[in-house]
Amino acid sequence: MADGPDEMPTPALTRQAIRTPRAAAIAGIAFSVLLTAAFVLMRLAVPRDPEDAGTWLTDGGKRDLVIVALNLLPFAGIAFLWFIGVVRDRIGDSEDRFFATVFLGSGLLFIAMLFATGAVAGGLVLTASERPAAGVWSFGRRTIYTLFTVYAMRMAAVFTISTTTIATRLKLAPRWLTVLGFATGAILLTTAGTVPWIELVFPTWVLVFSVHILVVSFRTSQPDLSNTGAD
Repeated sequence: MADGPDEMPTPALTRQAIRTPRAAAIAGIAFSVLLTAAFVLMRLAVPRDPEDAGTWLTDGGKRDLVIVALNLLPFAGIAFLWFIGVVRDRIGDSEDRFFATVFLGSGLLFIAMLFATGAVAGGLVLTASERPAAGVWSFGRRTIYTLFTVYAMRMAAVFTISTTTIATRLKLAPRWLTVLGFATGAILLTTAGTVPWIELVFPTWVLVFSVHILVVSFRTSQPDLSNTGAD
């Protein structure tokens, strides 16, 4: 009996199955690079002591670093949103509704808080020429720090844990990546806002996760030549 039409995948479906994880990987890599660059520039430019606000606001070089970082944030958010969409498309009908809801909700909240952080920081930079009072600068700086390190990073931790759980249940992640994901989430939940530079753990995890997806997609796209040859 001849094989039915549904027993062999069409070339279009095969190409789509390959392109979907690659698109997620590329978006994840772009997000991790952009967010890391923006975060490092902000850390290098903004003083830790609020009393140094006057010096920082009049330093053209440091202000330029912050402006560059703020211009990178929207593109980082767009890449992350694309990453979420492609990963969700990859999961498809196999998604667990509970973890899929947590995955999507935490990702969207992280983007919203990231943009809010950038908006407040941009407002401080744009009012630098007006020489805002020290109290205004202190309030804005503490708002930015709290919003990003305390709230946004907690959402990033929830996103990491939910993504790792979904990938593990669907057998899309090896054991080492599962351990790395849960460890990253635990570190962000417990130390964000207290340990300097710990926020870089999140884009690093996204980078590792995306590179793994990209490598696996290239491996599965290679043709199987074991059965070729003359009969």
